[in-house]
Amino acid sequence: MAVDEESPLKLYSFWASTCAQRVRIALNLKGLNFQYKAVDILKGEHLAPEYLKLNPVGFVPTLVDGDVVIADSFAIIMYLEEKYPERPLLPTDLVKRAINHQVANIVSSSIQPLQNLIVEKYIEEKCGTEEKLSWVHMIIGKGFLALEKLLTVEAGNFATGDQIYMADLFLAPQLHRAIETFNLDMSKFPILSRLYEEYKKIAAFQDAAPENQPDAPSQN
Repeated sequence: MAVDEESPLKLYSFWASTCAQRVRIALNLKGLNFQYKAVDILKGEHLAPEYLKLNPVGFVPTLVDGDVVIADSFAIIMYLEEKYPERPLLPTDLVKRAINHQVANIVSSSIQPLQNLIVEKYIEEKCGTEEKLSWVHMIIGKGFLALEKLLTVEAGNFATGDQIYMADLFLAPQLHRAIETFNLDMSKFPILSRLYEEYKKIAAFQDAAPENQPDAPSQN
């Protein structure tokens, strides 16, 4: 992780957030130094008045670049892509670019919001742990089936060929959470399983992994 307390880039992050993990990967791939600003969601720090001034929705991540403040992982990644184009995160081919956007949106719209910490906690409180896990497995499994079909033709070493692009930034954190946190049966998803193993070989992805963040429990 290229953490630099003197960098003008500040990333407000929570170690276990898949949304923040996407941005950490993007920053690492582009070789950008940044300050890591931990926001402990479990302690409610995302709802503190000072944080809500930066991000009125109260989610992570938030990127501060001098006077520029951007919330939402997709918006942050596109900002980084346009400001720092030297290591592109989108292919020039229009079809492959569209597929990258589609993968990103399946993860960020059809999977993650329906199984985030808020939803998990609500279901567990109302229905119990077993119902929570059943819900999470159903939501992730449905999304993974769609992704598996979408990438059948496109996948190479990575999601849309032999180079890392935006789709991989969104897939890696969701795969990590599904496998490491929820122990999802991946037997139906051979392409996604293979991609996950590839991501584990790459420093930019591993440096961004939840367990390697300064605010992760094992790091404290």
